[in-house]
Amino acid sequence: MSSRSILWFRRDLRIGDNPALNAALAAADEIFPVFILEPKLMKEMGEKRAAYLSDSLRCLDESLGGNLNVIAGEPIKVLTELKDKYQANSIHISAEYEPTGAARDAAIEAAGIELTKTGSPYAVAPGRVRKPSDDTPYKVYTPFYRAWLAHGWRAPAVTPKQIPTVKIDPANKNIPDTKWPAGVIKSEAGEAAAIARFKVFKKAALFGYDENRNFAAIDGTSKMSAHLSFGEIHPRTLLAQLGESKGEIVYQKEIAWREFYADVLFHNKDTETDYYAPQFANMRYDKPGAQFKAWCEGRTGYPFVDAAMRQLLKEGWMHNRTRMVVASFLVKDLHLEWQLGERYFKEHLIDYDVASNAHGWQWTAGCGTDASPYYRVFNPIEQGKRFDEQGDYVRRYIPELSNLVGITAQEPWNDSDGYKNNYPKRIVDHAAERIESLARLEEIKASKPLPPIK
Repeated sequence: MSSRSILWFRRDLRIGDNPALNAALAAADEIFPVFILEPKLMKEMGEKRAAYLSDSLRCLDESLGGNLNVIAGEPIKVLTELKDKYQANSIHISAEYEPTGAARDAAIEAAGIELTKTGSPYAVAPGRVRKPSDDTPYKVYTPFYRAWLAHGWRAPAVTPKQIPTVKIDPANKNIPDTKWPAGVIKSEAGEAAAIARFKVFKKAALFGYDENRNFAAIDGTSKMSAHLSFGEIHPRTLLAQLGESKGEIVYQKEIAWREFYADVLFHNKDTETDYYAPQFANMRYDKPGAQFKAWCEGRTGYPFVDAAMRQLLKEGWMHNRTRMVVASFLVKDLHLEWQLGERYFKEHLIDYDVASNAHGWQWTAGCGTDASPYYRVFNPIEQGKRFDEQGDYVRRYIPELSNLVGITAQEPWNDSDGYKNNYPKRIVDHAAERIESLARLEEIKASKPLPPIK
């Protein structure tokens, strides 16, 4: 009988540049590829992300000749049964570093199930980049980035030409057929879609990325975040295609931001939901109510904020510039805790990544890894006028403002027809709330000075 190894897919739904796949193939004559639908994780997954996962699993199944096994259950029980049933000599995975995945894998190994870990979802795994002076982790992005560059990463792993798999009966396929929510624009999932999208980005937008990535109305970003989140493409694959132009270097830095946040969460496991700078837990925050509901629905009366929130609901994605603007508005204008927004994003983002989401929110909220954090308060009007000067982004997602021309869409209160289609009035005065936000900062500074982040 042929020797067999189990390949447990998790955040690596691809066959290209997949070291765990190569290790599984090297360890046996054929592999048993499996994806486990873990009850806890599936329960926490938003509808859009669940629909995307179903599509991604179908794409992976095609790449494996129709032999991907999808099994619902607790990993310890599933893996134990599979190893016994197929007499597998090894179980292979890509290592995980975020708290939930790392704890799950530790529990599996503690139960006596050996896991062979090869590779990770990162070019440089969390914990690898450390200060040479005292061997501690970096707390600020820029020195981390320099050290990350100096550390370097391996070339992409070779894609196997043949993948011998244990054959399964098509009638027993358990890939979930999760439907996309009504009204949501479907995102193309899968490894082939990721490769195709990056080709389009390289040709059309990469060289101008440094300038155009902030303009919400244009297709100036790579839109690789969902593909990276599900592991349909590896960051190493992207880095290998970058040169030395300014746009390419800035794009490389964005990949490094993702790895920096993963490193920060790895060393500060509670910061998925707790404050990275703990003194900010003592700030005065308001209770969520009607204003939070208006923020969630994209009805704050600030067009740039509302367009972004409606994009999130319609597409399961949001432009990075507007992610910062809406986060600032929630915390600094509405005086609500960042965790409310983080959870809402988790529910609706297809590209949800625990480290990037939590620490992206904390950075903008002013309690994260920024060296001078809380004083930055994004002006939602000026941000719209600067990064959506013609109002195209606003009109795309807010039909109530489709009658306004050009930059007027950013300030409907200045146009006689600004509210003719029942666009909501502003729920707060930004200038006044900015002052209030900084006053609340002074309160916690007075009780305990804020230490610098080094």
